[in-house]
Amino acid sequence: MSDVLSLENVAKSYNRGRPNEVTVLSGATLNVARGEVVALVAPSGAGKSTLLHIAGLLDSADSGKIEIAGRDVSGLSDRQRTGIRRAEVGFVYQFHHLLPEFSAAENIVLPQLVNAVSTREAEARAAKLLANVGLAERAKHRPAEMSGGEQQRVAFCRALANAPKLLLADEPTGNLDPETSDIVFEALMALAREEGLSAVIATHNPELAARMDRIVRLEGGALKPA
Repeated sequence: MSDVLSLENVAKSYNRGRPNEVTVLSGATLNVARGEVVALVAPSGAGKSTLLHIAGLLDSADSGKIEIAGRDVSGLSDRQRTGIRRAEVGFVYQFHHLLPEFSAAENIVLPQLVNAVSTREAEARAAKLLANVGLAERAKHRPAEMSGGEQQRVAFCRALANAPKLLLADEPTGNLDPETSDIVFEALMALAREEGLSAVIATHNPELAARMDRIVRLEGGALKPA
């Protein structure tokens, strides 16, 4: 299987060259194969979010090589990076960040319209994704009319709206109670398998991490097998 994400010796520091410089990543290397779901575990403040932001082209590394779907994206312009994010990468955060004035289906349709997908195709895609996570009957409900677990499942669907090859999730069940967390995680894994995508999921939950294909730990700025 070819790698969908490849990080090679990625380094990132803040306040570079100053007395209070903080090194977050130092030689971080990771390869994620097509269809592989990887758990990323680390203590709070170790740099998980920074790593995900760099992998998803939301932030830039100081050095190192980054490839997404076989393409070296390390030195691209902001416009090129934005294009790759829209086409190849989906993001899910600890809080759902759904647009409150739009329904569940509309939250999934909008990213597709930005990518020039027709309204008809976008609505069909939204309906399919919502059905896959058991929310077909909630399509017309706004976020405030749904539970936290339902909102997060819609957030997963939105992240997959444009059929990305790579999903990056930062503590996606961190705000949920254990029972709801399990339901949401199962929905996420089912979507990942259904879509055949690769994923890196940051989590503090060892039980959820153990149910993924592989676990990597971020320690001292580097990634190591758990």
